[in-house]
Amino acid sequence: MTSIANSLPEATLRRLLSTPRFDTYAHAAQRAGQQAGAAVTLYAWNARVAGAMLTPLHLCEIAIRNAVAEALEIVHGPRWPWVGGFEVSLPNPANAYSPRQDLTLTRGRFQTTDRVVVELKFAFWESMFTSRHDNRIWTPHLLKVLPNLSASVPVSTHRLQLATDLKAIRLLRNRIAHHEPIFVRNLADDLAKAHAIVDARCPATAAWLTSDTTAATTIQSRPF
Repeated sequence: MTSIANSLPEATLRRLLSTPRFDTYAHAAQRAGQQAGAAVTLYAWNARVAGAMLTPLHLCEIAIRNAVAEALEIVHGPRWPWVGGFEVSLPNPANAYSPRQDLTLTRGRFQTTDRVVVELKFAFWESMFTSRHDNRIWTPHLLKVLPNLSASVPVSTHRLQLATDLKAIRLLRNRIAHHEPIFVRNLADDLAKAHAIVDARCPATAAWLTSDTTAATTIQSRPF
């Protein structure tokens, strides 16, 4: 893609993307003191690194949703999406994302727990890592479903760190899904967060993920 980027005039890409979108890259190149054509190179790298991050983000999301689903099954049984006590434990804000509404709408469309797990939004799994669920779910069960977390660290500390990291990962995932620029982020830190969550659930999978250096090497190849 680098050779393609080098051969594409900035004016051509600007017409395709729109001036406001292209200027995000052009201004970054200007601030870095780069020559003409650098904005196209940065755009090409941004697209490459977005693609390279998909595998670790994919594994992270699956690892965390399965961990939460396992904990919910321990507490509420295999049909936990239909348990009234769990439903009312979820927040239901009127003017923001509602985990309770997400659950009720999703379980209304699908008849099996497995399918509900697949269809719930990433924000649902992130929302589970709040203090409201500590007593019933996380204090007794966090280290069961994420067994590679350190037992010497308080569960509440782990839970808060997971909530913080999952928010960052969700926002990155959403930016990639909407083809937004991600070059201003600390992508090495994002990759480390995703890896740590996978490792907490399954060290063997985390090691396998590490062996694929596509994301890390693409991050390191940033043009400027």
